[in-house]
Amino acid sequence: MALRRAASVLLRTRLRGPVTSPARRALINPLLAPPRHHFSPRPLTPPPVPATAAAAAAVAEAAEEAFEAARSTNDMLAAFSRLEAAVPANDKRLALACLKLGQNLEASGSADASRVLALALRCLGILEASPNAATPASASASDAVSLAMALHLAGSASFDLSRFHDALSFLSRAIRLLAPLLPDGGVAFGAGEEPGGFDVRPVAHAVRLQLANVKTALGRREEALADMRTCLDLKESILPPGSRELGVAYRDLAEAYATLLDFKQALPFCQKALDLHESTLGKNSVEVAHDRRLLGVIYTGLEQHGQALEQNEISQKVMKSWGAAGPDLLHAEIDAANIKIALGKFDEAVSVLKNVAKQVDKDSEMRALVFISMAKALANQEKVGDTKRCLEIACDILEKKEFATADKVAEMYIEVSSLYEMVNEFEKAISLLKRSLGMLERIPQAQHLEGNVAARIGWLLLLTGKVTEAVPYLEDAVERMKDSFGPKHYGVGYVYNNLGAAYMEMDRPQSAAQMFALAKEVMDVSLGPHHSDTIEACQSLAKAYDAMGSYPLAMEFQKRVVDSWRNHGADARDELKEAMRLYNQIKAKALACLSPEGSANALPEPQEQETDSDTAKAVQR
Repeated sequence: MALRRAASVLLRTRLRGPVTSPARRALINPLLAPPRHHFSPRPLTPPPVPATAAAAAAVAEAAEEAFEAARSTNDMLAAFSRLEAAVPANDKRLALACLKLGQNLEASGSADASRVLALALRCLGILEASPNAATPASASASDAVSLAMALHLAGSASFDLSRFHDALSFLSRAIRLLAPLLPDGGVAFGAGEEPGGFDVRPVAHAVRLQLANVKTALGRREEALADMRTCLDLKESILPPGSRELGVAYRDLAEAYATLLDFKQALPFCQKALDLHESTLGKNSVEVAHDRRLLGVIYTGLEQHGQALEQNEISQKVMKSWGAAGPDLLHAEIDAANIKIALGKFDEAVSVLKNVAKQVDKDSEMRALVFISMAKALANQEKVGDTKRCLEIACDILEKKEFATADKVAEMYIEVSSLYEMVNEFEKAISLLKRSLGMLERIPQAQHLEGNVAARIGWLLLLTGKVTEAVPYLEDAVERMKDSFGPKHYGVGYVYNNLGAAYMEMDRPQSAAQMFALAKEVMDVSLGPHHSDTIEACQSLAKAYDAMGSYPLAMEFQKRVVDSWRNHGADARDELKEAMRLYNQIKAKALACLSPEGSANALPEPQEQETDSDTAKAVQR
């Protein structure tokens, strides 16, 4: 019954990053051994030397009872040693004791992850040697859950040791074992073993959430997001409708979508969290304040800055009602200043930031954030000298924090580089980005940022005429971003487009055409065929074929550009005029290459409507 009693606690496990030291952790792993008999406490005494098999069994039972009765870590370790001496090395009771002890050590932080991993592997070795655990089909429901728990523990310990691929293997296998036992898997767990059966959904939730942690650390954010969606589905099926934990789960998922810049998907989940917390905890609760602050970030990402500022102000009002002026409130004030900058209220933003600067420590990261935001406001006012001074102060602070909080500092360097770019200090921007990339490469869970930074470096090198130096960064960025965000993410399309531009500068139009075709294919899916950037990619593709002398293909894609701008109406009058000029220019080249018997009527006209021809087919032709 112990596992069933732990089910509600299990759902409080949250997303976390890998640990690098055996420091004590606040969150615990509530997984316990599968349902089994519990015994009343008995004094811990050294086992006597057995004279018969019956006596040996009695000693083993006494050792097992002592282990079950132990509560502190030291008592559990002492009782475990007695149990080891009293039972055979392949005894299932010893396997379950390894599992329970490993979970306790992981929860308390009293042992390093390698010791926890050793216990998990020992448990697995015993359980897997059992004849009826050879395959998932032949294992009983109880054995399958025990194995899944041991795999979860091994995966969690491997994650803490930064052995992410090992963790992925352990956790994926646990998922396969648990899948047939879930309600929609067609098997009622516990039937015939314990009255009322046993709900494995909390166990599946813990395994799936840890799997999301591992995939996030590996940079596979899209896959991690899918695992988080499954976690939410499990929570919705377990928890009552008004549960506070369910609201937190909605917010966590919204934050995950926002991290991937998918603000449209993030918005409904954040709104669900807000509605649930307001109805159950009241409008002035801590959770509501956090929900509204995230909602402000999401509205900012959607460029709905008025609504973003409204949510931020409500969030600040709630936090001030607690009488608190801690980091959360200060971060909310910095967010408000950034929203005011987006709204063009630069003087108001600077005033807010000056007030925050008075409340923070001189060498704190938050002070660096204040000066970065202040530089953003000044850069928008074209106050270049003041902007540079603010950025220099921020960099001086960040240099002192590089080893203590490398992940945060690396992200702030990215922000600083973008501001140096705004004031045309490209060399300084590139230098900071390279510094940031070097830091991120040493942080396993930051792989999703590496592709973005490499792409930015490549683009700036291309912008400053260092084309051959730009290409390796752009090629590297494509692969990293595909791994992190999937092959159809719009960011991948932009990098392909920049690669095509680089190849054109290097007089490699065939390679450029391939990149522009890939860029258009990605943007057609992620942005839509009539988005201005998609049209520009098509325009670039036409220019590449023009440079190759493939005039029929060049005219076909230029015709698509003309039709697309025509669909934009009067707002795109200038773009349409330029597209028509380029079409006629390509047409003149094509006519010049035709034989005297050729006919201009064989060439496509831009006024015709585009059929549903496919880019890939056209490139193949």
